[in-house]
Amino acid sequence: MTRHTDSDASLLETIGNTPLVELDATPNDVSVHAKLETFNPGGSVKDRIGKHILERLIERGDVQPGGTIVEPTAGNTGIGMAIAATRLGLDAVFVVPRGFSEEKERLMAALGAEIVHVPGDTGMGEAAETAHEIAARRDDAVVPQQFETPLNVEAHYETTGREILDVLGEDIGAIVAGVGSGGTLMGIAQAVRERVSNVHVVAVEPEGSTFGKLIDREREEAAYKTEGIGTHDPAVTELVDPTKLDDVRTVSDRAAHGEVKRLAAEEGHLVGSSSGAASVAAREIATEISVGDLDVPARTVVTVFSDGSERYLSKNIYGSFDAWEGKA
Repeated sequence: MTRHTDSDASLLETIGNTPLVELDATPNDVSVHAKLETFNPGGSVKDRIGKHILERLIERGDVQPGGTIVEPTAGNTGIGMAIAATRLGLDAVFVVPRGFSEEKERLMAALGAEIVHVPGDTGMGEAAETAHEIAARRDDAVVPQQFETPLNVEAHYETTGREILDVLGEDIGAIVAGVGSGGTLMGIAQAVRERVSNVHVVAVEPEGSTFGKLIDREREEAAYKTEGIGTHDPAVTELVDPTKLDDVRTVSDRAAHGEVKRLAAEEGHLVGSSSGAASVAAREIATEISVGDLDVPARTVVTVFSDGSERYLSKNIYGSFDAWEGKA
């Protein structure tokens, strides 16, 4: 769990060991536990990959201190990498599609990063292409590429997954987490399956995203508001292994938004919309286990609350659904 008595030598050493907290609104006979990633110094789960990936790139000689990382990101990965870059002597450039959280961009800039925008309707594909173009023009620059590098999965295998096992042991029936790059879910699943081989692994995406096509689920592509998870092009990420997924659940923007507000008002959790979606899906899985519709090795569900709501306040995350969608 989070350390309160150690004096850490570096900010990077405070990343990880976040609390695992049981949620209230679940069936009496099935528990749901959420990993609270807002306890990381940059406020999100992406601090883990920022530290791990940049340290490994330096160790491998892919970039030298004084060099530059150029990364396509919607924000949280940029914040995590910017924190690591400040401690490891690297410059940071982030390519961001327009339309994402203004707070995230301000935090990346506050950490000394350069922000380059691409049109929001082109998605992460153009952001990735632009990042590679920028890196090619600079000396000693590298694109970590969270959507491709196995270091993303490795970070969560070595930290997030093992931390969950340290608390729950083999008492884990299902893992339910949002997928964007896929690193969080794939890394946790890899670690847990070494001890619980038949744990039920569920990816969560917004309604309108198309990850479900990877396991032959029907999906109708559409716009969605939930930020940080989902895709309109599953080929963008190489990390989501469909053979390791038991299910891909969709959660509507309305349900995710309602859960964000419920979690705050009823349970004191201040989380973003991707965490709201994860909570909805995790509670659905818990209910199915409780009524006997889903057979799993233990009556315990684990999910991840990836970030906090404070970086979405300018988007009316606690307003009406229409205000959050920008229709009011």
